[in-house]
Amino acid sequence: MDINKINSLGAILSVTIIILCLLIFIMRLGNVQATEYWLGIVLLLTSIPLSYLLFTANQFSRPPIYYIQIILMITFLVVELLLDYIFKVQFRNTNWMVILYVTLFFAGTGGMIGIASHAGKIWTIIMVILFLNLVALAFFQRAKTGM
Repeated sequence: MDINKINSLGAILSVTIIILCLLIFIMRLGNVQATEYWLGIVLLLTSIPLSYLLFTANQFSRPPIYYIQIILMITFLVVELLLDYIFKVQFRNTNWMVILYVTLFFAGTGGMIGIASHAGKIWTIIMVILFLNLVALAFFQRAKTGM
């Protein structure tokens, strides 16, 4: 695969991740738990193409920040899998756990802006707009649902 296709994959994947997160928050607001659950599964599956981007990064001489951005997102997805899907830890009422979780979430999703930026300025603009909407909806949804 050439650099342009990899960059496009990164951009499309980044937008997909943010949109999935937005949809999860919307489903949470609407108390549509089954849809929220399955959207979460799809989000977890993004770790597969993220891993591909990580393993091909050296081939395209990516800067160190590229690795960090992908690893943060994959780390968040692993934490999400463990907490919400495997062990079903009720952590959202424990402030220090929520703070760590949210920090990792925003680090991972914010890093996707950097991944998308390799595909060009328009992808960066799209991602910044989506990310700002994600931040606003995340805090609104937390205030309304406590989750």
